[in-house]
Amino acid sequence: EVQLVESGGGMVQPGGSLRLSCAASGFTFSNYDMSWVRQAPGKGPEWISSIDIFGRSTYYADSVKGRFTISRDNAKNTLDLQMNSLNPEDTALYYCARGIKAVVLRPSGRLYWGQGTQVTVSS
Repeated sequence: EVQLVESGGGMVQPGGSLRLSCAASGFTFSNYDMSWVRQAPGKGPEWISSIDIFGRSTYYADSVKGRFTISRDNAKNTLDLQMNSLNPEDTALYYCARGIKAVVLRPSGRLYWGQGTQVTVSS
């Protein structure tokens, strides 16, 4: 059974930083591109970042480029997201997802999302 468990969310002031982590199990982690997706209240899912199986190629949405950094550790089966310069528009539930952008945003792709971790940016 595929399991993706996110952690590291919380409340932070504007301009602050958080580091999210995702622990993967139930599949061969190193064989899959991975992504982060977020969903703000009342809005649809927003893809924010992907990383290839080797961790060499990374991709970002314009909304987070230059502020967020995705990384992975295939030895530990973990996916991370370092988030800097956070602003209130970053408030959302953040999900770790298996696959690239096109895959994770399909309805069927939702089967391979974690439960999410809440990030709230507020003063």
